[in-house]
Amino acid sequence: MQQREEKLLEASVESLISRVAHLKNALQSFIYKLENEYERLTWPSVLDNFALLSGQLNTINKLLRNEKTPSFRQQVIIPLLLSPDRDEELAKLTEQRVPVFSHEIVPDHLRTKPDPEVEEQEKQLSAEAARIGPEVAQKQIQTLNKLCSNLLEKLNNPRDDRDAESAAIRQNKPSFNIADTNALVAAVGFGKGLSKCRPPGPVAPGHPGQGPMMSGGPTLQQVTIGGGSGQQQGMGPGAPQQQGQPGKMPSNIKTNIKAASSMHPYNR
Repeated sequence: MQQREEKLLEASVESLISRVAHLKNALQSFIYKLENEYERLTWPSVLDNFALLSGQLNTINKLLRNEKTPSFRQQVIIPLLLSPDRDEELAKLTEQRVPVFSHEIVPDHLRTKPDPEVEEQEKQLSAEAARIGPEVAQKQIQTLNKLCSNLLEKLNNPRDDRDAESAAIRQNKPSFNIADTNALVAAVGFGKGLSKCRPPGPVAPGHPGQGPMMSGGPTLQQVTIGGGSGQQQGMGPGAPQQQGQPGKMPSNIKTNIKAASSMHPYNR
């Protein structure tokens, strides 16, 4: 009976090794195509490779679930010899991946449980899951399903619909304040809300509407008056008065001076 079980185990291991070797070769071939033949690789060919790998994995799962296959979970592997020296036979069997079977490598390759840190995290997650009641868990599941459904719906919508929706949102969202715009236009065009005070000081003779310029500030150098052939320039401090009317300034010059004075930064 024991010999029969040993033969059955040996046959199952050989069959499993053969299936895994086929899967490894298929993976190597697919990786080679991805790295070296990606320019000629088509999407149907990629799907065919994925289908091949999926079929081989399903075959291995069926082999492990077969009733005639002994349970590998009940088998115990005990290292009989540990050595820090290189083992050529072991390197050949593992394709140079495990050249040494030492005390440092054995815990990783013969481990039957997760790392202590991973195991502790699993215990914490299991404890948190046990503390959540069935009703709370059901609500969380419904919320997650709703979020996933909304995300899938957005992903499945055509791109044109998403672009149109984004454009509509940008058009409906104002990018300015009407009240601030009106206040700015009124201040620039009509001086509304601006200060009307002027710098203190006596008015210079012969220049009504102008006070003395403060040191360091901008000065009014020239005022151009539009008109016919009698156009005058240079309303500076020493500008001559219009001939024929001594001591009196023409009304059009007064108007332009007042307009320029009102735009002066000290008179705002």
